[in-house]
Amino acid sequence: MDENASKADLGLLDLPWEDVLVPHVLSHVPLQTLVQLQRVSKQFLSLIQLYLANCRHFHLAPLGPTLPREAFCSLLRDSRSLQSLSLHCCSDWLSDSDLLPVIGQNLQLHRVELRGCSGLTRRSLVAVSLTCAQLSHLGLAHCEWVDALSLRSLADHCLHLQSIDLTACRRLKDESVCYLARKCVKLRSVSLAVNANVTDEAVEALAKSCRGLESLDLTGCLRVHDHSIRTLAEYCPGLLSLRVNHCHNVSEQSLEPLRRRGVEMDVEPPHQRALVLLQDVLGFAPFINLQI
Repeated sequence: MDENASKADLGLLDLPWEDVLVPHVLSHVPLQTLVQLQRVSKQFLSLIQLYLANCRHFHLAPLGPTLPREAFCSLLRDSRSLQSLSLHCCSDWLSDSDLLPVIGQNLQLHRVELRGCSGLTRRSLVAVSLTCAQLSHLGLAHCEWVDALSLRSLADHCLHLQSIDLTACRRLKDESVCYLARKCVKLRSVSLAVNANVTDEAVEALAKSCRGLESLDLTGCLRVHDHSIRTLAEYCPGLLSLRVNHCHNVSEQSLEPLRRRGVEMDVEPPHQRALVLLQDVLGFAPFINLQI
């Protein structure tokens, strides 16, 4: 047989799977396409399963809302090597029974994103804390099932945690945040936004225990005052970002020293806010010498 004709007959699946297709081809294919390829043939199904079994990063967005629960369970049935798992688009159907097997068989997870997964319970967070000893990032924004008990479990077992998003986790109070701060001293990024239970006590605990803190989101924390912001400025010299929008008890008096250090903020200085207001009223921005 002609050698050129033989090469012409070769198809995609004739390439080495583990050495070529899995690491160099499928890693660049969107998840939605991988799901569709599974239906092409039994060979493609086997190839995709091989890829997913060795996949290190699994991000379900934007497929999450349309993916059937059964498909999710099938996709990650054999996974053992995940390092990053993002499921923040699965709030409509994801439950503990779906997530726990995935967590239990992927011991190398260091990033888990569960933003808005309202169908879960504290069982999932406890499972993450007991299984993922090397966890560095955890996203729990708008997970109102997060409570003091589950957060304590996380703090006791995930001592390498560097980033946590607790936005709108309204069941948490100062005591839980203080415990987390004392245990997870490597924290660099924390969000406590949209939680009326958070007070100066929690902010000061973070400042004094997590001195490498770089980013703190306190948006809408109505019970935070200037005192804790001053403590933050004193104990966290590496702070880069601070969000205090709608913190009505935090004034420019405590923010100004941080501004001088170049800390990025989501509220403008008083003179800048006055100019914006004046522009809204007049319809244009007048020239004002702010150095006068």
